[in-house]
Parts: sequence; structure tokens; C-alpha cells
Amino acid sequence: MSDKNEIKEKLQEVFRDVFDDEEIVIGDETTAGDIDAWDSLTHVQLIIAVEKAFGLKFSTVEVMKLKNVGEFITLIAQKTA
Repeated sequence: MSDKNEIKEKLQEVFRDVFDDEEIVIGDETTAGDIDAWDSLTHVQLIIAVEKAFGLKFSTVEVMKLKNVGEFITLIAQKTA
């Protein structure tokens, strides 16, 4: 799955599930500062949920380099290509 729109749609569902909020709408520039409940614990839960949803594993370095959702989508696209 390397289509970024498909990835974004699936990723949005993961965000809604992890944060238990059906109103969340993610964009390329979305960061932890944009979602009130996004703290260090939910960050770990989010990474695990994304790995499970996409059948991937991320290294600590990959996760630490991410600045926003757009970069996360790009990373997922690269790993699923």
C-alpha cells in the first residue's frame, strides 16, 4: 500500500481508535500539539496500533525523526512499497 491517500484514510481510523474520538481529522501538518490527548503514553499506543494496522515495525530512530503526520504517511508508504 503505497498510495498516500489510502494510507491517510487508514491512519485516520487508527488515530480515531487510539484517541477514542470519531471527530479527529488528521492532515499532513498534524502534530501531537494539535490533539489534546496525545501524550507520551498515547504516542506509544499510536505507534503500536499503526504497526499492527499496516503490518510494519518502526525503529526508534524512525519514530524519533517524525515531525508530523505527513512524514509518518511518507514513512509508511516507503515501508509498504
